[in-house]
Amino acid sequence: MTHIGRSKRVGDLIQQELMRLLQREMHDPRIGFATVTEVRMSSDLRSGRIFVGVLGDEKARKESIAALQHAAGFLRTEIAHSLRLRYAPELHFVLDETAEKAIRIEQLLHPHDREE
Repeated sequence: MTHIGRSKRVGDLIQQELMRLLQREMHDPRIGFATVTEVRMSSDLRSGRIFVGVLGDEKARKESIAALQHAAGFLRTEIAHSLRLRYAPELHFVLDETAEKAIRIEQLLHPHDREE
């Protein structure tokens, strides 16, 4: 199996596990409504960039990312145990602004749709 295929497969597993942990194990109110949109693993599987979409204003999004980064050690340990990985990957949380950009583009393309 290629490194890219393995990185993608492990990233998908980590994404699923992170979503499970966020829904059932994390009780930090700063996280708010966060969704893991993508996980990109390094080729050696020792670190991953976790893209997270968060509903709310700019302050809420920044607080959610900060809370997730604060909980990274706990999440890293839980992922390593549940997925039985040889190495627990470093987790780096990044705000995914794709949805906000799509809304802004839609507003620019169709400015009259908002006036109804």
